[in-house]
Amino acid sequence: MKLVTSGGARIKWPMSNNPYADFRVTDKKFLREFTATVEADELVWHRDKKNRTVTVLEGTGWKFQYDNKLPKEIKPGDVITIKACEYHRILKGETTLKLEIIEDENS
Repeated sequence: MKLVTSGGARIKWPMSNNPYADFRVTDKKFLREFTATVEADELVWHRDKKNRTVTVLEGTGWKFQYDNKLPKEIKPGDVITIKACEYHRILKGETTLKLEIIEDENS
């Protein structure tokens, strides 16, 4: 397990094959972190099963892209709405990217 310090608390995140680490806050909300050392080819097009509202907490130089749209740079405070089954991806930035993700149970 990987130990991460967050707000003074140490959080254990299990290692996985994903290019990110997740920490579940509630049933509907979790935090996701992509390190600055993630390989760009690990960030693939994908779809999620539920609607999501994503808030950027930290990160520099990262971009978000919807299918058939140009990528847009994201910065702390940005909010991204992703519909269930909508193709999207992120593009690697310069620093660690931290996101808050809220899933809509009604999707």
